Amino acid sequence: MARLNVNPTRMVLTSLKKRLKVATRGHKLMKDKRDELMKQFLELARQNKALREEVEKLLNEVYGNFTIASAVMSSQMLEEALMYPKQGVAIEVGVKNVMSVNVPVFDFKTESSDTSNIYPYGFASTSGELDGAIARLSEVFPTMLKLAAMEKEASLLAEEIEKTRRRVNALEYVMIPQLEETIKYIKMKLDENERGNQTRLMKVKDMMLQQAIQEKIAVDEEQLREFKQKEAGANPKQK
Repeated sequence: MARLNVNPTRMVLTSLKKRLKVATRGHKLMKDKRDELMKQFLELARQNKALREEVEKLLNEVYGNFTIASAVMSSQMLEEALMYPKQGVAIEVGVKNVMSVNVPVFDFKTESSDTSNIYPYGFASTSGELDGAIARLSEVFPTMLKLAAMEKEASLLAEEIEKTRRRVNALEYVMIPQLEETIKYIKMKLDENERGNQTRLMKVKDMMLQQAIQEKIAVDEEQLREFKQKEAGANPKQK
């Protein structure tokens, strides 16, 4: 792993140690977030599967009733019966936060206060299967909205899981190893510099000690010469 291009100083070492500490904690938090997102995503997928099966079952009943109705009624009568809907629906979109992800929440309101008033035709000229199909559609509509919100939530959670996974991998396999390698390099350089300084100090100390010894020897020799000269002056040789 390539290290960072920094100056090997103690100040940089302290800064990198702080960054490594933050990166390590961030990695743990991101990993916990990824695991929790995965847990919620799997639970959501299970609910989504069950709800989709329910919607498909209801829609099959609706299609079956429409098929029977189209068989017993002429296409013109069927189109006229469904041409002008009697009930209107307004969709309201809200949001909720799931692990820092804003997911949509769908709700609806009918234009008429009487929610059972959904048949835009008279019962005399239509078949009972058409009534059943429209009633089933009215029942399945809220479930379809819930399914749509759930699938959108699953899609957003999947995107967030992928982003979090990439961040976890970037911290685990790139940033943290780079910081550790750089810290190791700076420590080695500082230790090397310290050993070099100690070697130089020992060499200077030896040189100073050698110089002191030589000065001491010179002083002692000078004192010895002076002593001999004094001895020679005090005891002159007799002829």
